Amino acid sequence: MSPDNRNVASLGLGGNLGDPRAAMAEALQAIDRHEDCRIVAVSRLYVTPPWGKTDQADFFNCCALVETMLEPQALLDLCLSIERQMKRVRMERWGPRTIDIDVLTYGDRVSKTETLALPHPRMTERGFVIMPLADIAPDLMVDGASVREWLEKADIAGITVADDDRSWWRRS
Repeated sequence: MSPDNRNVASLGLGGNLGDPRAAMAEALQAIDRHEDCRIVAVSRLYVTPPWGKTDQADFFNCCALVETMLEPQALLDLCLSIERQMKRVRMERWGPRTIDIDVLTYGDRVSKTETLALPHPRMTERGFVIMPLADIAPDLMVDGASVREWLEKADIAGITVADDDRSWWRRS
């Protein structure tokens, strides 16, 4: 990739069906293999209580930073394509899933289309996003505050570290 055309985006990944750890590792590896993307950092792996719809199994969550030459919509399309290849089925909002890949931020862009809002709506309210994102981008500014500052306000009750080794996704 040419250094002039690269942007850094942050991604949030999660899942609670099947083997979510393996699914997230597979998704990260697929993104990293894409000719216009390179994973530059991955957070620790977390176990998090369900959010929104609470009568389901705990989730595994992580965040990643990706250098990319893809525009934001193309990056989202890549993530959705990987979800489909991995048999992601969208049955209910906030419901159980094998894999979920969200584009959280894309550089310092602020935009909203029918399919993509940057930064991701409500990401600052979700401990399962902010806690792993703070591992890899504590100084990233989102909605006027750093991720570190958002973490101080976030509800992180029940969130635990499942794997402290940030290369967990390469071993899976």
